[in-house]
Amino acid sequence: MHNGILRKAALSYPAEVLPPYDIIMADYGFDALCTVVDLFGGATIYIPNKRTIFLRCLEREAVKEYVNGANFRSLINKYGFSERQLRRLIV
Repeated sequence: MHNGILRKAALSYPAEVLPPYDIIMADYGFDALCTVVDLFGGATIYIPNKRTIFLRCLEREAVKEYVNGANFRSLINKYGFSERQLRRLIV
Protein backbone atom coordinates (compact mmCIF):
# COMPACT_ATOMS: atom_id res chain seq x y z
CA MET A 1 0.00 0.00 0.00
CA HIS A 2 1.22 3.51 -0.81
CA ASN A 3 2.78 5.33 2.17
CA GLY A 4 0.79 8.46 1.37
CA ILE A 5 -2.50 6.69 2.07
CA LEU A 6 -1.07 5.09 5.21
CA ARG A 7 0.38 8.40 6.41
CA LYS A 8 -2.93 10.22 6.01
CA ALA A 9 -4.87 7.52 7.84
CA ALA A 10 -2.30 7.09 10.63
CA LEU A 11 -1.94 10.80 11.25
CA SER A 12 -5.71 11.29 11.16
CA TYR A 13 -6.33 8.48 13.66
CA PRO A 14 -3.13 8.02 15.75
CA ALA A 15 -5.09 6.39 18.59
CA GLU A 16 -5.89 3.52 16.22
CA VAL A 17 -2.23 2.61 15.59
CA LEU A 18 -1.44 -0.64 17.41
CA PRO A 19 0.65 -0.48 20.57
CA PRO A 20 3.65 -0.34 20.97
CA TYR A 21 3.95 1.01 17.42
CA ASP A 22 1.87 4.03 18.40
CA ILE A 23 4.65 5.02 20.79
CA ILE A 24 7.28 4.75 18.06
CA MET A 25 5.15 6.88 15.75
CA ALA A 26 4.41 9.46 18.46
CA ASP A 27 8.05 9.76 19.55
CA TYR A 28 9.88 9.35 16.23
CA GLY A 29 7.32 9.96 13.51
CA PHE A 30 5.50 8.06 10.82
CA ASP A 31 8.57 7.66 8.58
CA ALA A 32 10.67 6.14 11.36
CA LEU A 33 7.92 3.67 12.16
CA CYS A 34 7.66 2.71 8.48
CA THR A 35 11.44 2.20 8.33
CA VAL A 36 11.31 -0.18 11.31
CA VAL A 37 8.38 -2.04 9.76
CA ASP A 38 10.13 -2.26 6.38
CA LEU A 39 13.23 -3.70 8.05
CA PHE A 40 11.61 -6.08 10.54
CA GLY A 41 7.93 -6.40 9.59
CA GLY A 42 6.68 -9.95 10.08
CA ALA A 43 9.75 -11.02 12.04
CA THR A 44 9.88 -11.97 15.67
CA ILE A 45 12.80 -10.11 17.20
CA TYR A 46 14.24 -9.80 20.67
CA ILE A 47 15.69 -6.43 21.57
CA PRO A 48 18.12 -6.69 24.48
CA ASN A 49 18.87 -3.84 26.85
CA LYS A 50 21.46 -1.20 25.96
CA ARG A 51 24.14 -2.66 28.22
CA THR A 52 23.96 -5.99 26.39
CA ILE A 53 24.05 -4.34 22.98
CA PHE A 54 27.09 -2.24 23.85
CA LEU A 55 28.88 -4.65 26.22
CA ARG A 56 31.81 -5.35 23.86
CA CYS A 57 32.33 -1.60 23.43
CA LEU A 58 32.39 -1.13 27.20
CA GLU A 59 34.85 -4.00 27.59
CA ARG A 60 37.24 -2.49 25.03
CA GLU A 61 36.99 0.92 26.65
CA ALA A 62 37.74 -0.51 30.11
CA VAL A 63 40.79 -2.38 28.80
CA LYS A 64 42.03 0.76 27.04
CA GLU A 65 41.69 2.76 30.25
CA TYR A 66 43.48 0.04 32.22
CA VAL A 67 46.37 0.02 29.74
CA ASN A 68 46.54 3.80 30.06
CA GLY A 69 46.92 3.51 33.84
CA ALA A 70 43.39 3.55 35.24
CA ASN A 71 42.87 2.05 38.68
CA PHE A 72 41.41 -1.48 38.65
CA ARG A 73 38.84 -0.72 41.38
CA SER A 74 37.70 2.49 39.66
CA LEU A 75 37.09 0.58 36.43
CA ILE A 76 34.98 -1.98 38.29
CA ASN A 77 32.86 0.82 39.72
CA LYS A 78 32.71 2.87 36.52
CA TYR A 79 31.68 0.04 34.17
CA GLY A 80 29.79 -2.16 36.60
CA PHE A 81 31.93 -5.23 35.94
CA SER A 82 32.67 -7.79 38.59
CA GLU A 83 36.32 -8.21 39.54
CA ARG A 84 36.31 -11.56 37.78
CA GLN A 85 34.90 -10.07 34.55
CA LEU A 86 37.50 -7.31 34.48
CA ARG A 87 40.38 -9.70 35.22
CA ARG A 88 39.20 -11.94 32.37
CA LEU A 89 39.33 -8.96 30.02
CA ILE A 90 42.75 -7.80 31.07
CA VAL A 91 44.58 -11.10 31.19
